[in-house]
Amino acid sequence: MNDLEKTKKAVEAIVFISGDGIELSDIAKGLSKTNQEIKIILDSLIDDYQERDGGIFLNQGGSKYFFSTDKKVFTSIQYFLKENKKETLSKAMLETLAIIAYKQPLTLFDIEEVRGVNSRAVVTVLISKKLIKQVGQKESPGKPGLYGTTKEFLEYFGLQDLKELPPLKEVKEINFEEI
Repeated sequence: MNDLEKTKKAVEAIVFISGDGIELSDIAKGLSKTNQEIKIILDSLIDDYQERDGGIFLNQGGSKYFFSTDKKVFTSIQYFLKENKKETLSKAMLETLAIIAYKQPLTLFDIEEVRGVNSRAVVTVLISKKLIKQVGQKESPGKPGLYGTTKEFLEYFGLQDLKELPPLKEVKEINFEEI
């Protein structure tokens, strides 16, 4: 395989893993190539995918290059898009889930005490996503609800059991600002 073929394969793989797309200049910089060299390769790849007329195409949108599916197969793949889409969770949701996972069962007040902010809305969203549920009521005035994780929580994080959670010390070292 010559250098051009190797670079072409690398460019294709880079665009593939970029997900939402990547700029030509970023590819060039990462591969220590000129923008012109990468532009020629990208144009060639676009032509290759169009000639192949398969289920996916390489496209340019604005300044980014990305893969997309052929509109003709949309109805065929629609089921898989719904089933396999893993919704991302906000920082507040991740914090709240971590608190519940390690301290369950606990009340909304307990969660808010740890987080230091009102968490009612976050708890409501996590319930609607079926990642937590009310597992009982605390035997105290007002009988507040106790929350715990669900089997969907385990599935979302790829766990068989809560015992597979990393030690709490490791979780405390996570910088939620970077998530």
